[in-house]
Amino acid sequence: MHQSNFRVVGFTERPALAELAQVAQSHKVPLVDDLGSGALVDLGDEPTAREALAQGADLVCFSGDKLLGGPQAGIVVGRAELVERLRRHPLQRALRADKLTLAALEGTLALYLDAPSAIPVLRMLRDDTGAVRARADRLAKLVGGDVEETVARAGGGALPLAELPSHACAVEEDLAARLRIGEPPVIGVVRDGRTLLDCRTLTDAEVDEVAAAVNAARG
Repeated sequence: MHQSNFRVVGFTERPALAELAQVAQSHKVPLVDDLGSGALVDLGDEPTAREALAQGADLVCFSGDKLLGGPQAGIVVGRAELVERLRRHPLQRALRADKLTLAALEGTLALYLDAPSAIPVLRMLRDDTGAVRARADRLAKLVGGDVEETVARAGGGALPLAELPSHACAVEEDLAARLRIGEPPVIGVVRDGRTLLDCRTLTDAEVDEVAAAVNAARG
């Protein structure tokens, strides 16, 4: 089981997946690797499903949301005969995904092939710092705020130690609560007496929308 949302540091040691695969093969039992977060492309120290299969896992489990960026779902890939055994199990009827989930998952996977930059989670993780700064500058001019260097984090569900250089637009602290309950809600971070609106999580098109929300909260 991969430590997708935590890390154990210090005097610790763990076997490599390839070593576990040798043990499993010698005892003729399948090796299941639960990756949790579901990275399909290289994202730092997060293993991909392809890598896990190449190192000897018979089945690999991961999430459809989180790093994959699709709908909330559980995905299993691996040896065809083992996947077929899972598909035929009576519990499959109770646990299978509905058609809307499958359609959303299909759309997400198609984007990986055709336009991976259109997947929000990948864009946020890979966005150039200069582009983030440009959005922060534009937002600050629209609302009369200040640009502040900050550190963005992927979150607790995956990449728990990852830190990304970022830029935020800083506005008044008392706007935080009003922005959260506005329409649309805008979630900021309160730090050192100011509300920080991290622009790594915004698209270029959303800057004007957030600016309007800030000005409405002041009114």
